[in-house]
Amino acid sequence: MSDASVLSIVGARPQFIKAFPVSRLLREQLSEVLVHTGQHYDFGMSDVFFEELDIPEPDYNLGVGSANHANQTAAMLRRIDEVVEAERPDMILVYGDTNSTLAGALVAAKRDLPVAHVEAGLRSGNWAMPEEVNRVLTDRCSDLLFVPSDRAVETLADEGITEGVTVTGDVMYDAITSVRDRAPSASAILGDPGYGDDEYVLATVHRQANTDDPARLASVVEGLSSSPRPVVAPLHPRTEEALKRHDLWERATAALDVIEPVGYLDFVGLLDGAERVATDSGGVQKEAFYLDTRCVTLREETEWVETVEAGWNELVGADAAAIRSALRRTDELPEKPSLYGGGRAAERVVDEIVSYLRPRA
Repeated sequence: MSDASVLSIVGARPQFIKAFPVSRLLREQLSEVLVHTGQHYDFGMSDVFFEELDIPEPDYNLGVGSANHANQTAAMLRRIDEVVEAERPDMILVYGDTNSTLAGALVAAKRDLPVAHVEAGLRSGNWAMPEEVNRVLTDRCSDLLFVPSDRAVETLADEGITEGVTVTGDVMYDAITSVRDRAPSASAILGDPGYGDDEYVLATVHRQANTDDPARLASVVEGLSSSPRPVVAPLHPRTEEALKRHDLWERATAALDVIEPVGYLDFVGLLDGAERVATDSGGVQKEAFYLDTRCVTLREETEWVETVEAGWNELVGADAAAIRSALRRTDELPEKPSLYGGGRAAERVVDEIVSYLRPRA
């Protein structure tokens, strides 16, 4: 059994967080080779997460970096394939919906290796999103599909996928549960501007649809600028570059408290202390839900529809008036339902992988 090996592929902030509870348990029973594609490559978006979460240092860092989707995915395919040739793993494990996810799944499919997909079965219904394409194609390649909810099971069944599907819950809930007590309740980031709990709005913007369209980005900045509370905005490098390119930098920095990207523990502290969050991130929508923080989503659709149906998440797109209205709402939130498992998703994922590989070991 100890000889069975899993090649785990990560490349972006949400995947580092998802891999943290899974890798810890996986390495107790199997051999793991951890591959970082380098999709997120600066310290604030990458190295700091490995340090804070005590994730093992990647065995490979492919250094792919940023590029358009076709070139980035092509570079990942070539370099992941070289790693697979060298390591000869028994399975490839991928997370979420990034280009790193799709590249890993495609390499496995071409080499007739089993694929395990954590966070399978999610759909936004928006095929203009690169992430939607990545999700659907990865699920088609996967042998083990680990889904966070019963709705995801139904989605896969509607697409004809019923074999290998397991409801595990959400591994990000495992992660946030394990670090919430460690996250500073009043970090240096909060202390400098002098904000206390519920005195500010946290904002994260990074989706291509928002950053690459100057009209949408300007509308998002306008909407956030109308917040009745100060807005703290840790900036993704893509967003900073887009604000400068679209001549919105001065406007944004005058209206918002723009700060550098932060590590996971500081981000959890910021999100936990915020009165609400405005975001276009799928992961942050869930993290907000877990931390009892009202969420305003800067998209027209979400793959985490249960949070919207529960009344804890409002979709506003990039409409400045809708953003303004959502940031000023004072109605009481409904009772929060239990969604996405009870914090044991990683355990279920690892149990299924071990059971699958046992006959092969």
